[in-house]
Amino acid sequence: MSKEKKLWGGRFTGEADENFVRFNQSFGFDWRLFTADIRGCLAHCRGLCRADVLTQDEADKIQEGLKKMLEQAEKDKNFFTDSSAEDVHSFIESQLVKSVGDVGRKLHTGRSRNDQVATALRLWLREKTDELADDLLNTQKSLLDLAEKYQTSVLPGYTHLQRAQPVLFAHWCLAYFEMLKRDAARLFEVRKHINVLPLGAAALAGTSYPIDRRAVARDLDFEAISENSLDAVSDRDFAVEFVHAAALIMTHLSRLAEDIIIYSTTEFGFFELSDAVATGSSLMPQKKNPDSMELVRGKSARVFGNLMTLLTMLKGLPTAYNKDMQEDKEAVFDTFDTTRDCLQISATVLQNIKVREDAARN
Repeated sequence: MSKEKKLWGGRFTGEADENFVRFNQSFGFDWRLFTADIRGCLAHCRGLCRADVLTQDEADKIQEGLKKMLEQAEKDKNFFTDSSAEDVHSFIESQLVKSVGDVGRKLHTGRSRNDQVATALRLWLREKTDELADDLLNTQKSLLDLAEKYQTSVLPGYTHLQRAQPVLFAHWCLAYFEMLKRDAARLFEVRKHINVLPLGAAALAGTSYPIDRRAVARDLDFEAISENSLDAVSDRDFAVEFVHAAALIMTHLSRLAEDIIIYSTTEFGFFELSDAVATGSSLMPQKKNPDSMELVRGKSARVFGNLMTLLTMLKGLPTAYNKDMQEDKEAVFDTFDTTRDCLQISATVLQNIKVREDAARN
């Protein structure tokens, strides 16, 4: 493993310590950037060709190799698991050189892994932000459908968890609809901050190759390009903002879960959860446990923790890229996975919940 040629191996003659090799690797999680990184590689290749750094024939060979890699990844379940690559960028270059020969090494001209990973993460997160927005919309629709179904039902309204005034059940549904509407607006703003191209910043001071960054940005559907190379390679504000937006989504889902848990207890009895989203007891067969909602409530802590991870990781870093930033990805990936799952489960709960109107009214 340590004898494998590294992208950064130029001046090194000694072998890396095996424990450090494992400690330094990120491919075990950043493989998720593969498709986004391939997109960035294709756009960079075309940029190099426009700048006459690559001939058209070289660019065609490289692009063909990259596209074949995408196809192979879709077909071969072991495509990623069989590699001991340091990171997804090293993996792509290694596979490309195997496929097209030494011309594949030219792809990294005028580029550093610093601006490469920043680009790949933005591409990945832009797509996932759109997916999360779709899940938000579906959960909002579930709330609207539920409000429509029980539009004349009455529910006790509470302050301090003490009965205050009667409210329409639909009014309760629409309170959460409004929370999620704000969440959707936040995601829209976050997406705008994600949608900035850092490629071309290179390691920290840009590149002398005449690559048209605006053309590359158009190629990748970025709305803007970064304006300062030192900042571009170390900017993770967009990742923090995404996790912050997700943390607020999880706050609202956790509150929704808490209401549903309380209102479905025997003592309240306003709601009944579907068997599809509840579990029972191995000892007490009469019970129906709201595990789906308890897990949503519990998983909010993961996203809050991820937000603190990013803020704490970034707070003391000097200018430009530092390896600390490798720690951003697992927090971002887990935040997306957790928030998406919780939105989808919450929508399923809402689509199948039953309101016990007599109990709620009385």
